[in-house]
Amino acid sequence: MRLFECQACSYTLSFEETLCGDCGRELGYEPAMGRLLTIESAGDGVFSVFGTQSGAQPSYRRCANASHGACNWLIAADSNEMLCLCCRTNTTIPDISNEVFAGRWREIELAKHRLFYSLIRLGLATPNKQDDPAGGLSFQFLADLADLRVMTGHEDGLITINIAEADSVERERARNDMHEPYRTLLGHFRHEIGHYYWDRLVRDASRFDDFRAVFGDEQDDYQAALQRYYAGNFPQDWRDRFVTQYASSHPWEDFAETFAHYLHMIDTLETAYAFGLRIRPRARLQSTADTTIDFDPYRAMDFTQIVESWGPLTYAVNSLNRSMGQPDLYPFTLVPGVIEKLGFIDRLMKEPMAALRAA
Repeated sequence: MRLFECQACSYTLSFEETLCGDCGRELGYEPAMGRLLTIESAGDGVFSVFGTQSGAQPSYRRCANASHGACNWLIAADSNEMLCLCCRTNTTIPDISNEVFAGRWREIELAKHRLFYSLIRLGLATPNKQDDPAGGLSFQFLADLADLRVMTGHEDGLITINIAEADSVERERARNDMHEPYRTLLGHFRHEIGHYYWDRLVRDASRFDDFRAVFGDEQDDYQAALQRYYAGNFPQDWRDRFVTQYASSHPWEDFAETFAHYLHMIDTLETAYAFGLRIRPRARLQSTADTTIDFDPYRAMDFTQIVESWGPLTYAVNSLNRSMGQPDLYPFTLVPGVIEKLGFIDRLMKEPMAALRAA
C-alpha cells in the first residue's frame, strides 16, 4: 500500500487515518483518485479539499459508517448514496448495539477497505448486488448462535465472514486447530474474493481450458474433494505443487489461495516501494538475496520482476520478525509450480477485459 501525507503539513499518514497526527486536520480517503485527502468543513456535512477555493475542486461527504468509526472513505457531495462504494457491498452487519460485536465489525471493515484498495488499484470492478443482482458482490458479517456455527465462505458473489475472526484469540485458536501457518482477516477477504473473481474472470470469460492446464479440472466433485481433504487425504508432496496445504483440496481452492497470495505480494511490495526499500545483505553469500524495490508492482509489466523481489524481501522481513520473537511474516515457499499459477493470475489482471473492469 502507498504512503500518504497531509496536504496541510506534509505529515506522513496511514490509510485508515481520519485526523492528521500532527496538525489535527480532518482526513478522508477518495477511492477514485486513491488519495487520502486533507479536508475542511464547508458546512452541512460537506467538505472541501484543504487549500482549494470554493467551487474549484469537488466537494465531499463522509460515508455514513464514519459515525461508527468503521470507514474514512468519501462520497461526492452531490451523490444520492449514503455509503461509500466499499460499504455499499454490505448486506448484513452484526448488531452494533453490542459493544463487542461493534468492535469486531470495525476490525472487519478495516480489512475489507484494504482489500478494496487493492481491487481498485488493479482495475477490477466491484459492483454490489443491489445494482447487479446476478454478477454483483456482497458481504455478510455474522455471529455464531448457540446452535449454529457461521462458516466463512463464498457463494454466488455473497461472501460470509464469521465475526469471531476479528477476535485475535479466537483466530489464533482456529489457526492452531486447522494447523495453518497464517490466518488473518485480510487473508480471509483475499481468499474469498478469489472465488468471486474466478467466477468473473474464468467462468464468465470461458477460460476453462487455460485454467485447467494450470490448476486442474474444477469439475471434480467439490464437496467430495473437501471431505477427502478433511479426512487427511491430501498429497504428501503438496509443498512441491501448491502454495498451501489447503490449496491441494480442489482447483477452486487452489485458485483462491493463489489469488490471495498474489494480493499479498502486490500490496506488500507496494509498501516496500513506498518506503524505498533496498535489500543488500552484508553476508555476501547469494546474489539472489539482493533486490531494490524501485517499481510499482501494480504497474509492473513483467511478473518476473515481482517474483525476484519477493524472495529477498520476505527473507529479510522474516529475519526481522524472528529477531523480535515473532512468527515469520510470510511462512510460505514459492516453488516453480506455484509461480506458474501466480503468473496465470497476473495475466488475468493485466489483460484488458472491458466488461469486468471498473469504469
